Amino acid sequence: MAARLTWLGHATVLIDVAGVRLLTDPVLRGRMAHLRRHGPVPRLPVGLDAVLLSHLHADHADRPTLRRIEPGVPTIAPRGTAAALRRAGRADVREVAVGDVVEIAPDVRVRAVPARHDGRRWPVGHAYADALGYVIESEIRVYFAGDTDLFAGMTHLGDEGLDAALLPVWGWGKRLGPGHLDPERAAEAAARLRPRVAIPIHWGTFLPIGLRRRHGHLLHTPGPAFAGRVAERTPAIRTAVLRPGESLDLQPTVIPMR
Repeated sequence: MAARLTWLGHATVLIDVAGVRLLTDPVLRGRMAHLRRHGPVPRLPVGLDAVLLSHLHADHADRPTLRRIEPGVPTIAPRGTAAALRRAGRADVREVAVGDVVEIAPDVRVRAVPARHDGRRWPVGHAYADALGYVIESEIRVYFAGDTDLFAGMTHLGDEGLDAALLPVWGWGKRLGPGHLDPERAAEAAARLRPRVAIPIHWGTFLPIGLRRRHGHLLHTPGPAFAGRVAERTPAIRTAVLRPGESLDLQPTVIPMR
C-alpha cells in the first residue's frame, strides 16, 4: 500500500500511511501576528488519528489551529508541553522524550528522535521543553525533522532505512537564527540520513508583513536550492520539491517494520 505525503505549507504535513492519518505541526491560517501566508489557506484535514508536535513555537503549534482539531485526537508532543496544549484545547496529550515510541495503530508507530533547536516558547514561560523530531515507522518509514540544525547522531536515524525525510530548509524571515537548516546544511542532513527521497519543508509559506517586495524570492528559492545541493552532493537521493497542497505517493520497500 502506498503512503501519501501532502505538504500543507511551512512544517505542516499530512501523512497518510497504512490507513492512518497524521498531521505534523499544524498551522492553517492566513496570518499569525506579523506573519502572512502567501497562497491559499489549506482546509483542515478530516479523519485525523494523531497530531505530531515538534515544539511549541507559534509557527509550529498554532493555538487557533489546534483548537479546530477534534479535541480527542491524540497529540504527541515533547515532555513539559501538556499543560500548555490542554489550554489550547487538546484533551489527549501524550508527552514523549527521545527514544519513546507511541503505537498509533497495529502497523503504525511514532518514534521520538532528537532535534537541535531551542524548544522554549517565549514569552509564554521559561520552562524548558526539548524540541523533537519523529520517525513514523510502518510499511513506509518517514522522518519528520520539525525544526533542527545538524546534530551528532543524525546519521543513525537512517540506519534502518528511510523512505522519506521531511527536512526544514529555511524559515519565515530574511535570515536564520541558530537551530535551523539552510539549503546547504539541509543537503548535508540528507547525505547523513540517506533517504530514498528528501522533501524540503519550512519554506515558501510565510513572510513578515512588508517583506514581500524586497525579499519575496525567499518564497521561491530555498526549496530548489536544496534540491540542487542534494543533486551535487548525493545524486542517489531523489528530491521532491512540492508546492503547498501538493502530494507525493511512495510505494513501500520490501523491508517490513520491526
